Amino acid sequence: MDKQYLNYISNEHLFSCIENLHQAYLKAKNNISKKQFYSNKIDSFKLTFDALFNGIDEESLIQSEILRQIDKSINNSIGTFHEQILGGIKGYQMGKLSGFDIKANDDTLYADIKNKHNTMNSSAAEALFQKLARYANDFKQAKCYWVQILAKDSFCELWSGEINGKEYSHSRVYKISGDRFYALLTGEEDALFQLYSVLPKAIREYLERTGLTVMHSGSSALEEIKSETSSTQRSVIDQITFENYAYYLGFDKL
Repeated sequence: MDKQYLNYISNEHLFSCIENLHQAYLKAKNNISKKQFYSNKIDSFKLTFDALFNGIDEESLIQSEILRQIDKSINNSIGTFHEQILGGIKGYQMGKLSGFDIKANDDTLYADIKNKHNTMNSSAAEALFQKLARYANDFKQAKCYWVQILAKDSFCELWSGEINGKEYSHSRVYKISGDRFYALLTGEEDALFQLYSVLPKAIREYLERTGLTVMHSGSSALEEIKSETSSTQRSVIDQITFENYAYYLGFDKL
């Protein structure tokens, strides 16, 4: 280990956060059996359009769909990674199923972390505002934040406006971009950029220290589906459609 990667958290904490995310990647990659792949109904119409309009062969198309499902799972884990990083900053802690994601030890700050700005519908946004407002009311010195790690701009502003036809505002409820929130907690303006900059080297060191290598997907879904097509003589897409919709009128004829 050449040096301290970040001023605001220890290397040990950084490596712990990287390890937790790596485990999430491994779990997601190895969790896509055919049963898992089918757990959310596959849009066979979209697969057909994608294959013919985009000129993608069926196996590549299904592999892309599998990777999309893996990516959806990983996106949630990326948000957790940021929570863990921020929870390692002196004076702050993670919520651990307490209703908040990050809080100041002296109760002067509460925050809910979203990895992307567009991950909530209006009902979720309303519930989040009400939750943050309750924290603000219960802890009179607290400022409460909706944190958007990947936002459309760099900002920190009072969160007010109409949600589901109701006007919401509070003098201590804010929305804030990821860069500003990292800066707020660390006192370092470019703290999020620092994290981004050191990640490649830190991840490589983590892999070297643990003796691990990059693992490719252990997904068995495509092979399971292809093994069925050898006996049914269906195309891969037809096999998927049959296994998902054989109970639909006429689909049993595939």
